[in-house]
Amino acid sequence: MPYTLESYLAARKSKTRFGTSTRVTVPNRFRIKLFCCASLLVTTALPQALGQSTNVAAQPYLGWSSFSSQTQSSGFLNQTNIAAQSDALRSSVLEEHGFTYINIDDGWQKGYDSSGRPTPNSALFTDISALISHIHQNGQKAGIYWRPGVAQEVVQANPLISGSTQYVKDILAVPHAPGNAFAASDATTSLSNLKIDFSQSGAQLYVESIVNLFASWGVDYIRLDGVAPGSGVLTVDNQEEVQAWAQAISKSGRPMWLTVSTGVELGDFSTWGSYSNARRIGAAIECKGSCSTLTDWALTSERWFDLIGWQNFTSAQTGWNDLGPLEIGVPASVGLSGVEQQSAITLWAMANAPIYVGGDISAIDTDGTNLLTNDEVIGVDQSGEPATQLAGGLTPVWVSAPSNGVFYVALFNLNAFPAEVTVRWKDLGFLDALNVRDVWNRKDLGPSKQKFSSVILGHGARLLRVSKSGVVDPQSSQSYPAFLGKTHGKTAFIRCPGACASGHEVVKLGLEKENYVDIEGVSVEKSGIYRMKIDAATYGPSDLFYQPNGGAEIAVKVGGSSFGVPSNTIVPVFLKSGENTIRFTNPTGVAPYLDLITIVGNGDLSDSHIGVYDAEVGVLEGNATHTPCEYCSGNTKVITLGGKPDNDVLFDNVVVQADGVYMMEIDFVAQGTRPLWIKVNHEKPFQLNLTGDSDSLPASMVIPVALKQGKNSITVGGGKEDGPGVDKIVIGPSEPANHLAMGLVSRKGTSVSRVWTLELANLGNEALQAAQVNSFAFVQVSGQGSCQPAILTGFPIAVGDIPAQSFKTFELAMDFSGCSSDARFNTSTSYSADRGAVAAGVVDVSLEP
Repeated sequence: MPYTLESYLAARKSKTRFGTSTRVTVPNRFRIKLFCCASLLVTTALPQALGQSTNVAAQPYLGWSSFSSQTQSSGFLNQTNIAAQSDALRSSVLEEHGFTYINIDDGWQKGYDSSGRPTPNSALFTDISALISHIHQNGQKAGIYWRPGVAQEVVQANPLISGSTQYVKDILAVPHAPGNAFAASDATTSLSNLKIDFSQSGAQLYVESIVNLFASWGVDYIRLDGVAPGSGVLTVDNQEEVQAWAQAISKSGRPMWLTVSTGVELGDFSTWGSYSNARRIGAAIECKGSCSTLTDWALTSERWFDLIGWQNFTSAQTGWNDLGPLEIGVPASVGLSGVEQQSAITLWAMANAPIYVGGDISAIDTDGTNLLTNDEVIGVDQSGEPATQLAGGLTPVWVSAPSNGVFYVALFNLNAFPAEVTVRWKDLGFLDALNVRDVWNRKDLGPSKQKFSSVILGHGARLLRVSKSGVVDPQSSQSYPAFLGKTHGKTAFIRCPGACASGHEVVKLGLEKENYVDIEGVSVEKSGIYRMKIDAATYGPSDLFYQPNGGAEIAVKVGGSSFGVPSNTIVPVFLKSGENTIRFTNPTGVAPYLDLITIVGNGDLSDSHIGVYDAEVGVLEGNATHTPCEYCSGNTKVITLGGKPDNDVLFDNVVVQADGVYMMEIDFVAQGTRPLWIKVNHEKPFQLNLTGDSDSLPASMVIPVALKQGKNSITVGGGKEDGPGVDKIVIGPSEPANHLAMGLVSRKGTSVSRVWTLELANLGNEALQAAQVNSFAFVQVSGQGSCQPAILTGFPIAVGDIPAQSFKTFELAMDFSGCSSDARFNTSTSYSADRGAVAAGVVDVSLEP
């Protein structure tokens, strides 16, 4: 969860950390890319700083790290397994596409030598120099893990520092203090690693002795972990030590990549940008026991928001943003579907992040290998032009503009059902596209006038290479400082401790409904949907709800790594002609601190027709209550749903523009299977059995629901049994594909055990590749009782290539036991081809089993 403002300000004022300076420094020497109105501003970077070598960091590296496997197997880390992963990389095609790093994470070390330098655990690594030599012989580079400070074991031995007349105790800070974030986080072992005093001459020599040891082994990469300020710790300062490591690497004569981690303080970027090649942003992406797979979508999707805070702080000169490992391979073990893996790689590539896989290299399946070896996608990652966010929310768009005038554009859909996502070229500063290239499919799509729209699968992505044509005038914009708004409850404004545009921040915008700020007098000439840029500061992803003119409360997640350095995200907002009031709050969770908002454009954005309704702002009935949920929307979920019929949450203002059957996504938290009863308006309730893999990470299910034009009410609860926690519901329209359609051909089997034969028909004039059915769901709408048929066929269902003007059939096996003979169902399904370039999410009404 985000840290408190009080603790942040206290740490910022600490002379232990900053001497006499209390100012947060945001240097102007790194390249900043900002979308402002319709223009792209680029400033030139200064030459490279210490610790950064063009030989190792001109582009982000590609490779593998041991940590993900270590989270699933405590016995994984040893010389045999690391050598096996190196051999697997060598024998795979990955190495041919630039994957060369084999990085050994925490756990390799046990004990220290006579100079206080770490030694390998001989039971795990019999000869680490030989292992690294083996990695090099495979044409690869070797990485290793270490931490700042001096271990208590070394302090007790008090050896003479190599090359120095000082002993280890002579270089310790007095009074003794924790030497890194890990040492500070555990009160019972807070002095297990002690802080180094770099005013002592032996301090630099001690760091150099460790770096020289690593160099003698042939190490090419060092991950320095537990670096603070960061990792949730603001009372420890390792900035001088990071500088010492960079200088030691430079003096060693061996080029070595230096990454600092995890989640370091953004306000200290002048240090990280000068003395490291990369910094890890965000929390661990691995489940580490919170689910049964390596990762899952809830953990992975946080990176879209983590990156917001760091998007303007990356380059070859100042180091890259490290998003963590990519978990690529068999979905059942990795925890991400193929569609989700493709989306993750797309984000990593757009961010110019190091791409290194976790898990077992030899277990990466064909689909995963194909994703990792698309050289055009790798080219985006290696372009040296990291992207910035053009649009945020649940259908974000990220854009980078290489110097040759060609843009890379990534469109994402973070909803669970297919949705249309649009990018307008004028928002990038040009009129039309001379050509749009589908990077994943390596296919030119031709010119595109004014905009590009695509139906994108749930959790899916499109990646485009766009050649611009023409110019447009900058769009008008008007900014409104939050501190000039009207505060309520405990909400207040303070002078910003860092780089806020307005000089102030509105704080304490959460935890209670009474804590909010109204920004009044937001004036526009005509009614319409505008782009609203929200500048807010936070430590870790947190949610802000915005509510224009008393309408629905809409959550938007923003990320960052400093209360003093705001990041920005851009969302659509409907405003009426004249003056408007926009309220900002988080009624149950911790909100970021608001700097200012900027309204951009003339109100001509198209409506997505997608409605998001967080459970905690619904009407909680009976014993239903809300509780913190780090990875949920609004950082909150609603629990105690069920046990008796009136324990539920009512969404009483679900608005759609026309009668029809819509996609409804339910985000829920459950470990195992839990019942959830749904009642839409005054219709008969129906039951769902929702199965989740975690008691802390939300999962999603998509079902069809019939809604009437205007306002609807949807009630969800557990009935007589305990239901899952509910995060939110999302309502969206059916999205058919232009040239791909699905139909029912025949049924066979008994009334209980049915097999449907369905077809995917290609109605276009070009062949479609690798067509598949991604999801299928039933909801009973008539007949006796209430049942949820079980689908026995696993997803995705591979249908295969479909020639133009042709079709292919496939079978879907279902179990209708427990359903009455007169039961009828609505269905929702999504299907796709060409790696999601062709996608559809459709509903069918009242089908017989």
